[in-house]
Order: sequence, then structure tokens, then C-alpha cells
Amino acid sequence: MSSFFTKKKIVVCATVLRFIFLIYGLLQDAYSPIKYTDIDYFVFTDAARYISQRQSPYERETYRYTPLLAWLLLPTSWQGALWFSFGKALFAFSDVVAGWLMVLVLQSASQGAMTNERALKLASTWLLNPMVANISTRGSSEGLLGVLVVALLWAVTRRQIAVAGVLLGLSVHLKIYPFIYGPSIVWYLESSRPLAPVEKHSQTTPPATEKKASFNSILTFFNRSRIILCISSLATFAALNALMYAIYSTPFLEHTFFYHLTRIDHRHNFSPYNTLLHLSSAMPDKVSSLKLESLAFIPQLLISALLIPLALAKKDLAGTMLAQTFAFVAFNKVCTSQYFLWYLVLLPFYLPYSSFLVRPRLGISALVLWIGAQALWLHQAYRLEFLGQSTFVPGLWISGLVFFAVNIWILGIMVDDIGRKPHINSSQARI
Repeated sequence: MSSFFTKKKIVVCATVLRFIFLIYGLLQDAYSPIKYTDIDYFVFTDAARYISQRQSPYERETYRYTPLLAWLLLPTSWQGALWFSFGKALFAFSDVVAGWLMVLVLQSASQGAMTNERALKLASTWLLNPMVANISTRGSSEGLLGVLVVALLWAVTRRQIAVAGVLLGLSVHLKIYPFIYGPSIVWYLESSRPLAPVEKHSQTTPPATEKKASFNSILTFFNRSRIILCISSLATFAALNALMYAIYSTPFLEHTFFYHLTRIDHRHNFSPYNTLLHLSSAMPDKVSSLKLESLAFIPQLLISALLIPLALAKKDLAGTMLAQTFAFVAFNKVCTSQYFLWYLVLLPFYLPYSSFLVRPRLGISALVLWIGAQALWLHQAYRLEFLGQSTFVPGLWISGLVFFAVNIWILGIMVDDIGRKPHINSSQARI
């Protein structure tokens, strides 16, 4: 009997799964008072309609994204009910492409050159995941970022550094968070030429020799791959921003970037900052003059963009990117279910050596706690939004802290697993 895990079968099943969700969504939107389509999708399509009328997408209130996203969804403004679902189909298609790229990366030397069947089994945690299919077919654009992030990882493992830089710049333009991968990739791309050892003729090293060794270390750090990555990513990011600014001026910068520094969204937010953000939104004149929502990024970036890359990037780049993203989402002042896709797309690269698979009881416990903590929070949110009961304190606040604690525990296990991997020089991962 032939195996189920062939590329053709998995891709067909993943496509059919998303098609079923798309059809179900159309029916639920037509006949149910509770709509399937995500509210953000209406924001995207409204912005696309403004562009079709030669107006700014920022005429649509709450559009906080690059105009490039609205440009991509321009067909949703065309006549016909089916065209309205174009964006959902695009996001779902991006999911499948991301899964296909996962298989290519998993079969690369950097991931142990695993067999086709095993790579497909791991990629199926994304491709056949109903949560992923549901979020994309509801109209969340996270699938676009997913395919770009996996493509970025693919380009690095294939030593296509200029391509990786372009993908990194494009990713950060579309959504800010992928910039955290820059330090990890730079640290990973160490020189394939080891430093020549300094000969010691005496117990004390002459100052001139020490200076020469330090200078050689600096030159070695700025190797060709790192320079190409930095130039190509910065050039892509700058060019896209310059183009959008030339067309849309200050509103582009304000809504795409600056807004996220002080945003105080508190609805559907699993973050431990949720209650504080609600108070800041409801009583802006009565809360502390110290805007904690503007400072929340300090521990978040310290851990995700500095400490984790320095500690783990040379062990396993893909695993490090997963740990970074998991930490970024856990510490983010706004945390919704769509954000889980940011790290779920990287999960297949970590699973082969994960303690959660090696020790099934640990894995099951982590999954139950992760889902259970969300259920606890959702129960409090349901009482608040549908029953009109005030559950901010202690209900939502405590459940948010519980979910945060579970995430930190899981993150600790991830970091420990990645840290135990042997060091792999990036030059050893060439295909």
C-alpha cells in the first residue's frame, strides 16, 4: 500500500481543506448572524476599494497596514460576489506555498537532509492544520507573512543571500515583526574561514599583536554574506517605504509604523497587558502619566531580538527563529489568535529534536495547558462581550497571566532544546 505522505496527496488534501472552509464561510456569512469573515478582512477590502477609486487606503478608518496589501487585494473591488473572496483564496494559497517550501527546507542539509516522507509529516502540522486553514480563509493576511518567512529561511539555507535580503526587507515592510530575524541571520552567517591562531612566544602577548587580532576579528565579522544581506534588505525596505511615502505621504508612516508604538487595542487580546490597555483606553486622564504601553516593547525586543539570537542562532537558525517569534508574541502588548500563525509556520523545523515529541507526556501536557489557558481567557471574554458581565478583574487579568505563564514555560523548554544542539557553521549547510 502506498504511503499517504506524498507531495501530491498532501498538497491536494491541504487545498481541499481550505476550499471546504471557504465554502463553509460563504454559507455561514449568508445564513448565520455570527459571521465567518474576520472583521480585518472588511478593513482590507474597503482599503482596496478606496484605491480602486484613486483615493488613499487610509481613508478607511483602522487601516494600519502598508498600501501594498490593499494593492494586492484590488480584485476584491471588482464586480461579483466571488471576487470579494479573492483575498481569502490568496491567503489560503499562501499557506499551501509555505508548506511546500517547508518540505524543501526540511530536506536541506541544514535540517539533516531528512526523507521526503518525514518532511511531509512535519509539514503536515501546518498544511493539514484546521486552525491555520480557518484563520486564513476567514481573511487574515498572516498567510502572506508565513510564506515570506519560510522563503526567507529557504533562501538562507540555500545561500541565496541577496534573495534572503530582499525577502527580509519585503517582510518587514508588510509587517514590522520579521525584523527580529535580522540579528539571527547575521549571527548565523559566520565566515567559513577560521581565524588564524595567534602564536604565543611568551607569557605576555605584545600590544601590536593583540590589536592585529582584534582588527582581524572585526574584518572576519563583516564577511561578504553579512554585507550582502544588510545591503539588500535595507535597500528593499527603504525603496518600498520611499515609494509608499511618495504616494501617500505622512499617513503612510503614521498608520503603518508609528501607530504600533502606542496602540492600545484591548479587545480579543490574550496579552497580560490587556487590562492595562483597557484602562488606558477607557480612562486616559486617570491612568499614570507613564505610558507603559509605549515601554512594553523593551523586554520584548531585548529577549526576542538580542538575547535569543546571540545564544542560539549558531545552533539552529530555524529553531532560533521559532523561539524568537514565540517570545515576541508572548511578550507583545497585543496578542490575538492570528499571531499564533507567526510561530506555527516555524514549528515543523523544531519538532525533529523537540522534547515535546521525545517525551509524549510533556508534549500532551503542554498542548492541554496551552489550549486550556486560552479556553479560560475566552470564557471570561464571552461573559464580558456576550453576557455583559464585568470580568476585567480578576477574571480576564488572571487568565491572561495564566496564559502568559504557560507560554513562558513552553519557551523555556524550546530554548533548552535548541541550546543542546551542536554548533553548526553556516558554511556547512551549503547545498
